[in-house]
Amino acid sequence: MQWQDHAIILGVKRLGETSVIAEVMTRDRGRHMGLVRSGRSRSMQPVLQPGNLVEVTWRARLHEHLGEFRMEPVRLRAARLMETATAVYGVQAMGALLRLLPERDPHPYLYDALDVILENLQNPLDAGELFVRFELAVLNELGYGLDLGECAATGVREDLAFVSPKTGRAVCRAAGAPWADKMLALPPFLASGAVEAANGESLAAAFRLTGFFLHRHVYEPRGIEIAAARGGFIQAALKAVNAVSLDRPDNQPVIAANR
Repeated sequence: MQWQDHAIILGVKRLGETSVIAEVMTRDRGRHMGLVRSGRSRSMQPVLQPGNLVEVTWRARLHEHLGEFRMEPVRLRAARLMETATAVYGVQAMGALLRLLPERDPHPYLYDALDVILENLQNPLDAGELFVRFELAVLNELGYGLDLGECAATGVREDLAFVSPKTGRAVCRAAGAPWADKMLALPPFLASGAVEAANGESLAAAFRLTGFFLHRHVYEPRGIEIAAARGGFIQAALKAVNAVSLDRPDNQPVIAANR
């Protein structure tokens, strides 16, 4: 059996003296692993860095086998991703999120989002907002997507201020005010039709929002902990947005939270 596709390197594990097992994300075959012979060689090590885009050919006798990868570089961006703390932690944290998905299960939307984010992750002012939207996309792919488009109580789309911790649905300010202390805050930049970028306060609220639902629906039921890289990323992202004003020329979010 054989297939060929573009893939994003997520990580590698040493195997023997010269080879590695590479973990990649592909558009049509999802998260996939394979053996790379001579993967620890001087020529292959720069290629097999997390975040790099490669063209991969996978071969195996049977579909269920680990198989072997042959790789050619397409876009080597790992060196650029090592320049900021947000990018370093972000690559690790997004890889951990993708490992929540079944291996070889296609998620083309997540692949496309990952590729876009990796092109912009070195900008610490955009990194936090991009990462939150990626977490929302992962929740959606796992079947726990949040409904932030309209108020669950009234159906209105304006002045959405809360998210119900029970349903994951948005609630407008008027309907949610009596139970505000039991609600999760909905950051303005995530609300339906939002045109403003995140600031330090709204970004911190967004991390609390996605972290709550990831813990409830994914990590707690599986008995696992949230990746430590997420905490490092949050600290670096909040430090960046609190240090510099977020005044984008177009004042538009970079990618949509929902499809």
